[in-house]
Amino acid sequence: MSPFIRAHILVCSGAGCVSSGCHEVYDSLMHALENEGILSEVKVIKTGCIGSCDLGPTVLIYPDGTFYQKVKPEDAKEIVEEHIVKGRPVARLFPRQAEGEPCKNVSSLNFFKKQVKVVLRNCGVIDPENIYEYVARDGYEALARVLTDMTPKDVIDTIKQAGLRGRGGAGFPTGLKWEFAQRVSSDEKYVVCNADEGDPGAFMDRSVLEGDPHSIVEAMTIAGYAIGASQGYIYVRAEYPLAVSRLTHAIEEAHKFGVLGENLFGSGFSFDLDIRVGAGAFVCGEETALLASMEGKRGMPRPRPPFPANEGLFRKPTLINNVETYANIAPIILKGADWFKSIGTEKSPGTKVFALAGKINNTGLVEVPMGTTLREIVYEIGGGIPGGKAFKAAQTGGPSGGCIPESLLDISMEYDTLTKAGAMMGSGGLIIMDEDTCMVDIAKFFLQFTQDESCGKCVPCREGTKVMLDILTRITEGKGQPGDIETLESLGNTIKNTALCGLGQTAPNPVLSSIRYFRDEYEAHIDEKRCPGGVCKDLVRYEIDAEKCRGCSLCAKACPVQAIYPVAGEAALADASGGEGAHKPKRRTYEIDNSKCQKCGECMSVCRFDAVSRR
Repeated sequence: MSPFIRAHILVCSGAGCVSSGCHEVYDSLMHALENEGILSEVKVIKTGCIGSCDLGPTVLIYPDGTFYQKVKPEDAKEIVEEHIVKGRPVARLFPRQAEGEPCKNVSSLNFFKKQVKVVLRNCGVIDPENIYEYVARDGYEALARVLTDMTPKDVIDTIKQAGLRGRGGAGFPTGLKWEFAQRVSSDEKYVVCNADEGDPGAFMDRSVLEGDPHSIVEAMTIAGYAIGASQGYIYVRAEYPLAVSRLTHAIEEAHKFGVLGENLFGSGFSFDLDIRVGAGAFVCGEETALLASMEGKRGMPRPRPPFPANEGLFRKPTLINNVETYANIAPIILKGADWFKSIGTEKSPGTKVFALAGKINNTGLVEVPMGTTLREIVYEIGGGIPGGKAFKAAQTGGPSGGCIPESLLDISMEYDTLTKAGAMMGSGGLIIMDEDTCMVDIAKFFLQFTQDESCGKCVPCREGTKVMLDILTRITEGKGQPGDIETLESLGNTIKNTALCGLGQTAPNPVLSSIRYFRDEYEAHIDEKRCPGGVCKDLVRYEIDAEKCRGCSLCAKACPVQAIYPVAGEAALADASGGEGAHKPKRRTYEIDNSKCQKCGECMSVCRFDAVSRR
């Protein structure tokens, strides 16, 4: 008879928490439980990412759902002695809401309240390296139903009726893509998972692979049955070693338990999976470039048609979806198309996972129904902007996306509305920017990224993005010229219309959208030689407010180029009668010689009186 389990301790072991020491926390908890003699009564589980990345390492204790943040190995003894043994939760480790109140229960945290977990249903809940825990959460039940009760057409019709759109960026109807691949007659077909997540700040797919790898194994097997394929490949970047490790383990377990391999569930259908590790080229996120890389060739896109559904991997019909798309398949099969359509909006059903990053209080992984407003994500889930600063813009879709200004904070986060606003859903990276952000500099950053990652095959992308980047660089250096904005717009639209693949066609988006909503910032850089955000080094001036300066000299001592010197402040008014104030000395203040200033900002960082400002 198995021992009575009095509590489950879930230790987040996503990549973020691994880097902040979650394994050491796990080991300390196990040691503390052993010392108390209750190791057999408490189950400690390493889970995937729970989502609240800025609070890691995090520990979740059930059955009461107590949530601990920023746990250190030395906290383990207190957690075990006080919470597990005596039933007294350790209040000092509770996270705090934006209003400053401590929050004990995970379900009460604002960060989780509005989330709806479909894709992330198992992340942070199960041990990703234990197939039994996946099965306990209805794992492989969808596959069993498909192979025993449904025809391939039934499966495809269900996905079509659900209205699931590809979560890789473009939002193409998933059911249609499956149908195209199924209709093609061939002696061999392939199913491919695009896990080449390359957007700066994005970690949605990585977290699913790390926290729930069996969901991808199951979904790809279902897809193989639907289109008539017996072999699948997961293309994942080498920068995700934890994801590769857990995927490998999941495939081995699936083979062992007979849910992957020959004659699955006695149906006569066989399917197998292999992993292909990519070198991390951003362009390999494009379908045809990905296929070329998998074949051992240089990752470069090719013209379409033929589309991969007709001629893909090894010139055979190939179905390609990304990680998040596959993660929706099993729930749709189990709960039905109507259930899925009840979430989200009419044209964009279901949920969307966002990697919330940038100038936001609560960073991490967020899954919300399609149609949730940007304001809800930023202020209700994300906890607003640090330091009470103003929201300026959100970049969605990464280097291929666009910015959403403050005037569109109430925009519905779904495919069509974002496209209309000049942005795009993309894979789900969502970078928040505050009032101190320079939108010209942001546009330059993303264009630099895409220019570096361009494969160089087509002229519009190879040369066009270089010219655009040169112009943006000149502008941020204070060398902008009249007509630069118009040139950027003209070049951007030309590249969008003529580039070979999606990378080139979307590369100008950050520039075009920032011009659309923040044209005044471009004009300030060009016409006034001023950076409103105080970011562009060549356009920045540091000044000292004589009224606030106390003459302490810390700024002068910190200046590496001796650009700060003392000056006399305003003279005290002398008493006309020769009274007490007649000989009061002038207060010494400091000034900055901007001809010598190297714009390092050390003076601002050391000033204790907020006397130094950046303009």
